[in-house]
Amino acid sequence: MGEVILQMKDIDKSFPGVHALDHVSLEVRRGEVHALMGENGAGKSTLMKVLTGIYKKDSGTITYKGKDTEFHNTREAQDNGVVIVHQELNMVGDLTVAQNIFIGREPRKGFRIDDKKMIEDSKVLFDRLHIDIDPTEKMSELTVGKQQMCEIAKAISHNAELIIFDEPSAALTEKEIEDLFVIIRDLRAQDLGIIYISHRMDEIKVITDRVTVMRDGGYVGTLVTADCTKEDIINMMVGRVIYEKPKEKSHVPDDAPVVLKVEHLNAGKMVQDVSFELRKGEILGFSGLMGAGRTETARAIFGADAKQSGDIYVNGEKVEINSPEDAVKRGIGYLSEDRRRFGIVVGKSIIENSTMATLEDYMSGLFINKKKEKEITEQYIKELDTKTPSSDQLVVNLSGGNQQKVVIAKWLVRNSDILIFDEPTRGIDVGAKNEIYKLMNKLASEGKSIIMISSEMTEILRMSDRIVVMCEGKKTGEVKIEEATQELIMDKATRQMEA
Repeated sequence: MGEVILQMKDIDKSFPGVHALDHVSLEVRRGEVHALMGENGAGKSTLMKVLTGIYKKDSGTITYKGKDTEFHNTREAQDNGVVIVHQELNMVGDLTVAQNIFIGREPRKGFRIDDKKMIEDSKVLFDRLHIDIDPTEKMSELTVGKQQMCEIAKAISHNAELIIFDEPSAALTEKEIEDLFVIIRDLRAQDLGIIYISHRMDEIKVITDRVTVMRDGGYVGTLVTADCTKEDIINMMVGRVIYEKPKEKSHVPDDAPVVLKVEHLNAGKMVQDVSFELRKGEILGFSGLMGAGRTETARAIFGADAKQSGDIYVNGEKVEINSPEDAVKRGIGYLSEDRRRFGIVVGKSIIENSTMATLEDYMSGLFINKKKEKEITEQYIKELDTKTPSSDQLVVNLSGGNQQKVVIAKWLVRNSDILIFDEPTRGIDVGAKNEIYKLMNKLASEGKSIIMISSEMTEILRMSDRIVVMCEGKKTGEVKIEEATQELIMDKATRQMEA
């Protein structure tokens, strides 16, 4: 590692009612991948927003390339080589790759945009990153992985010297993550400073040199990655030890009634002849590789996507579910893998989100009974231990784990007996994950039935009573938790491909 490129010292930042950063320090060197870790709400994003000029610090010092610095906006930060690659990609699908990379700063020939130079400059960037992407291709036609590579190219185009990767692998396949790591290692070799924010503990050991941990807005410490264990980092993050032991046996009685039965479900090429049963009080895990058809199966059951054929039974009764409204009336709730698009309205309050699926229950004539709404919302804030100053807080101001709790509250207020959890812990930290796991187990023990779709093998083995495995739109196996191993599940998850 080279000289120090960034030194943030004793950074303090408060918002009304919240002390977001409490004397936080961070040092990043050239030629280093430096992990920034902490639970949701620990202050990582706030610290990066202070660095890049989105927020103004209350006190403390920022030294960048040896000089005291304070950026006033992200453009100023970019012009000085400090760039963020965001988790949510900021690309325009209808524009070409080259147009996206140079949007707002297109090379010009007189009064006209110089498309030829823009394409040539894009090719130079891709050559530097060893990426094979056509700059004239539409952004919407690329995979998520390639879109991520374009975001990195865009960052490099600002002559970046310090790049912040914010959860860069959250939506990538294993192969795409490997490609991402090749690029990050190459950037490190070019002496860039890299801040890597991730909740995936295994990645931290693979790609980073040092780890700085934050907790509750404060600085906990910095470790050399090679000299610490996963457990050391988790303990610093949450202040307690979290055990991730696989479930050894099912907690569902053999004679538990079947609450949901799906027979020969077909919905496009991603859902082909899928059949399974879900029992009362059961957590049924759905496992498989990216593109296996798990989410598509859930959406077809929930009526979000049209099914072509097949039968669905709820509590022994054959039902027609042609829309989410039909599913909700039958007691089915769906927590989408993309909670920001399909689960919550971030610009609305916790109260408004919690009662969204049951608003008719809180109407008095033409008016909403605000008192009744507030009471039920605060009941579930307490029950789910949602961290918020008040029930009137806008959801956008909550951490990812607490946003997830608001989505769960929405379906509990609705009193849904069948809950579909699609990637329930995606993008949330290890401490919040543990809280979601406890909550799911509590719901199951109270008689709720849960379908849990997850790409994390440890999560599937820890939570499931039984596991359905899919591959390329088909169910390729069903495994009791007592017999489940990573090897057995992976074998079934790749079986269709090899056939």
